[in-house]
Amino acid sequence: MRFNSGQGFLGVLALGAALLAGGGLARAFDDAQYPDLSGAWERTEQAAPRFDPSKPRGLAQQAPLTPEFQKKYEASLADQAAGGQGDHTVYRCLAWGMPAMMNGYAMIEFIVRPDTTYMLIDDGNDSFRRIFTDGRSFPPDAEPAFVGYSIGKWRDTTGSGKFDMLEVETRNFNGPRVYDNTGLMLDPDNESVIREKIYLDKKDANRLHDEITVEDHALTRPWTVMKTYKRNPTPVQWREDVCVENNPHVGIGGDTYMLSADGYLMPVKKGQKPPDLRYFNQANK
Repeated sequence: MRFNSGQGFLGVLALGAALLAGGGLARAFDDAQYPDLSGAWERTEQAAPRFDPSKPRGLAQQAPLTPEFQKKYEASLADQAAGGQGDHTVYRCLAWGMPAMMNGYAMIEFIVRPDTTYMLIDDGNDSFRRIFTDGRSFPPDAEPAFVGYSIGKWRDTTGSGKFDMLEVETRNFNGPRVYDNTGLMLDPDNESVIREKIYLDKKDANRLHDEITVEDHALTRPWTVMKTYKRNPTPVQWREDVCVENNPHVGIGGDTYMLSADGYLMPVKKGQKPPDLRYFNQANK
């Protein structure tokens, strides 16, 4: 096909559209082979988000922690009870990372492509995941990340000829990371391995399950939980969430303070000492 000068760029676009409509590139990805994950997904439980939705937050999660990390977690909870933040990290606008980003703090959008499945989450730092399903191995030089590096494989578990489960393995983490905002922390060596099985409910296509298993040196055994999300039936207005906007928390010298409504530094705990001002050469009055 030849274009005259009047067709120009629009003609090229028209040709591209015609090729797609004709089935050339369109046949490269048959979305009917994959489960319908369209829409916005939100957690099913009404209580505050936590790693194991079947149990209350805090010590009632019964995390299989080593004695060392059990002691650290109890100290974190005690600090929060006194007005501090404990080992909670996201108040400083660090990313949730894995596995906490799957707790359902905000709705999740899935975009399924043949080589990559994306998860978009508008919470805190507008988090996202890339799950590579193109058959690659874990690269030896990938930069560590809070979300880790995820490799997945679509499975047909029923023999129907269609995929119904996404199995994912995630490694190569950055930190610090926590399971939820109670400060339940993972080992700072960031050598976690997280495996997932993600699939639609067989009886209700508007319910999505994510079985998550964490292997981590802060645990005495692998910790497996089941998360369930429901598809929001109404059109969603996706919001922008920028953590640093209006964040009153201030970290100085390993301690946390807050900005008052009038813009001054204030303590977060009773009897908290002011920060070290050694670099401010104030004249004696």
